[in-house]
Amino acid sequence: MSLLSKKALVLLLAAATGLGALNAQAAKATSSDNAPAQQVSMLGGKFTFNLPKGFVANPLPASPDGATGTLYSNAATKTVVIAAENTLPKGISVKDNDGQFLDSTVADFDSAQRTSLPDYNKLSEKSLTRKTGLGLRQVDGTATQGGGMTLTTTLMAASGTRMTVIQVISRPGDMAAHETLIKQIVSGK
Repeated sequence: MSLLSKKALVLLLAAATGLGALNAQAAKATSSDNAPAQQVSMLGGKFTFNLPKGFVANPLPASPDGATGTLYSNAATKTVVIAAENTLPKGISVKDNDGQFLDSTVADFDSAQRTSLPDYNKLSEKSLTRKTGLGLRQVDGTATQGGGMTLTTTLMAASGTRMTVIQVISRPGDMAAHETLIKQIVSGK
């Protein structure tokens, strides 16, 4: 585990690890079947995707270190998508598909999840490359959050001096819809 990935992960985990509270918030959020599809753009446009109708966007407060993000919630499906982005520590720059950085970040993420969520179970890990050449790491898992079992998929990417974490949280009984949403995000459609 490199010091670089530990610092980057710490910067983003503040924006993306309070999942139990966010999942509870999503269940209470006002959603509408008429909520428009949401277009999301991160890493200076290198990572873009569309969320289907029904997701309501709520900006997350900026963290003291500058991490920004948006919580997208769909009350009907009880699905949450957290998209967070931050600047890497000063002087750090990575390639669009920096395997060493991403692999180390995933290892640090896995360790942090196991520490903060006692029943966290990592189901799978994938190394992906988008058509644009941007490398992604995908980690799928389950854990009890917000009073119930959840299915989570976390996508991590970095480019230049920026890093992003996208976390999708669903009910485990809705695996097919969860997988469809992940494919939509990864493909950029």
